[in-house]
Amino acid sequence: TRNSEVTCCHFSSDGKVLASAGHDKKVVLWNMDTLKTENTPEEHKLVITEVRFRPNSSQLATASFDKSVRLWDAANPGYCVKAYNSNPSPVMSLDFHPKKTDLFCFCDNDNEIRYFNLNTFSCTRISKGGMAQVRFQPRIGHFLAAASDKVVSIFDVETDRQTLTFQGHSEIVNYICWDANGEYLASVSHNLVKIWSLVTGECIQELGSGGNQFHSCVFHPNYSTLLVIGGIS
Repeated sequence: TRNSEVTCCHFSSDGKVLASAGHDKKVVLWNMDTLKTENTPEEHKLVITEVRFRPNSSQLATASFDKSVRLWDAANPGYCVKAYNSNPSPVMSLDFHPKKTDLFCFCDNDNEIRYFNLNTFSCTRISKGGMAQVRFQPRIGHFLAAASDKVVSIFDVETDRQTLTFQGHSEIVNYICWDANGEYLASVSHNLVKIWSLVTGECIQELGSGGNQFHSCVFHPNYSTLLVIGGIS
């Protein structure tokens, strides 16, 4: 229902469908032209932690506290396309690769990152270093950013080598986001937002919450110097 707590949302690549999900354990698909909605079945047993569209596709994936990942199709939302139910711990975040559209990854409460092949819907690699969120670098997808505890790590997607480590938060990092060009990364904890340069590996800007509570952020798609931060005042 619309009164249930929403934990996540994501637009399709063409901007025509918005998917939202959360505590009612199903995905609500909003048609942006008509504002009419459709729901997926309530197949997750616990709260949905993440929903992400596959690039340039009507397919989307959900992650959940119930230790599962499910694949759906917004064009036919009445049933689950594929399901992975055997993760050892709650799945916290997932993301699709921007170019290799048969590749996605997710992270869980055990600090493990799993790379998945979408065609076989099977795990191809397991890494350590992601718990709260994972995000592929936009456009080229050369790097994967992963937040775990108070640290953000940057991994080379091909070699799995950890190329950068961003430290400096005094509280747990709950949210990360790239700018549209994949040159900067923002990390959010309740009390602080930090912006990092991938070129220098340094923090180039930070903003304290001033007693409020930060929750999430997003870069403007055209102006990489503009960051919008959401939270609780």
